[in-house]
Amino acid sequence: MANNNINLKAAVDKTNNRVVFVESDEKFVDILFSFLTMPLGTVVRLTRNRPPATSIGCINNLYKSVEILDKRYLRTEACKTMLLYPRNGASAQCKNLNLKIDDGAPVKYFLCGRDYCSNSDYKLLSHYINAICGCGELMNREIDLREKETTKRVFDQDGAVFVKGPIRLTITDELQVMPSSTPAILALFSRLGIKDTSTIDERVFSMGVPKALKLLKCFLVSKTPLTEALLGQNDPVCSLNNAEDFEWVSFGKVKTEEAASNESGKIYVKLMVSKSKNMVCCAEANENFVDLLFSFLTVPLGFIVKEMQEGCSKSCIDHLYDSIRDLDAMQCLASKENTAMLVNPKLASGFSYKVQPLNIEEYMHQPYYLYSDCLARVKELTSDETLNHSGETIAPSVLTVMDPKSPYNDNSSGRGFLKGPAMFTITDDLIITPLSSFTGLSALRKLKVPFSDIEEHIVYVGKEEASRLLVASFVSESALTTTFLLKDSKQGS
Repeated sequence: MANNNINLKAAVDKTNNRVVFVESDEKFVDILFSFLTMPLGTVVRLTRNRPPATSIGCINNLYKSVEILDKRYLRTEACKTMLLYPRNGASAQCKNLNLKIDDGAPVKYFLCGRDYCSNSDYKLLSHYINAICGCGELMNREIDLREKETTKRVFDQDGAVFVKGPIRLTITDELQVMPSSTPAILALFSRLGIKDTSTIDERVFSMGVPKALKLLKCFLVSKTPLTEALLGQNDPVCSLNNAEDFEWVSFGKVKTEEAASNESGKIYVKLMVSKSKNMVCCAEANENFVDLLFSFLTVPLGFIVKEMQEGCSKSCIDHLYDSIRDLDAMQCLASKENTAMLVNPKLASGFSYKVQPLNIEEYMHQPYYLYSDCLARVKELTSDETLNHSGETIAPSVLTVMDPKSPYNDNSSGRGFLKGPAMFTITDDLIITPLSSFTGLSALRKLKVPFSDIEEHIVYVGKEEASRLLVASFVSESALTTTFLLKDSKQGS
């Protein structure tokens, strides 16, 4: 859909120079809800060079680590692209948004260069160029996908993505979304201590892509994102990047070397801990742990919010997430399927791997059918077997979508993004480099920690620890300390 700016009518508290609320239609709320479908790697790519000048926990460092990692450590050519440009599992819905927020390339389709291989031999399809076909040839023949055109009924909601229209919605500065009503606004004024309209100024703002991206950044690092995005403040009024925010999450105590009774199947990590500072200086781990960390870039934002729901504190992300449930109860959302993409998002197809401790689901590939003529010449690729086909074609071949992380003839299909065996150094703020004799020393030198203050801890990472680490990497700038030491310290005090 072409970019069309969205008008927001805002109530601004002149005394405190803050946005109290904005009112708009469903198109703006669709944009807000779409933020929850974005993988973290996409969020970093779109916002890291935009104000405010604040990092999103340790996620920026993870992204940079992938950028500079030598491709020899990756299992396929596609792996780096998958991490730096992760696909959105709700991309089909998000392409109908009024603003094109994500500037990533659309899904592409590649066949083996040999016609007979695609329709009678290996019958493979790749979403990434230059994958290796089972016959040994490159998958570099791009083909367009013909999809079935849906016939819009007269009474269908025009352009509905996540929210039904037409409807007027009120969005508070904390991103609580509710249908517009006078009692709700009066209750909001009362909660904020606003006694009458003398201090309220009505303004109209135009929301285009640049301002929407600034709102996305503010949404993640501030408790007053509308004020900062619309009134031009570049410094977060209240940053969320601190260890206290980890108290939102009520996971159990992590298992250390002494306490671990069931480390079978878990990932082994060696921590270098400063005894005096009670902090992780750095860690050493193999490719399995780094695969987990890098995979965070492919996880949709809404999945993290779901992991944080057991906590007691509320951020803007929580308010937005809770608003989905409230609007669903009032039958304001477009469909159950699209609502599930917000409250229970999955990875895009092809992005999961078998030993991923988070156990996050992925969307299934749709079926693909390849039509050829009687001479085995490729004619058409479609996802709908019932489409009418021009010319003389034979029965279609059903194609298998390749795992982009694994060469076709690799017996270790289903693994993550990195080759092994390999060892890495990971700093507390998740800067990741291949292990050498100097990487750990460099971390200690930077922190000015004497060797006598260092002790070695062994931890094992399963689903519980992986979930804690995912959230910590998002809200804290010392993810390893927050995950493996903070909880022990809190419980021991």
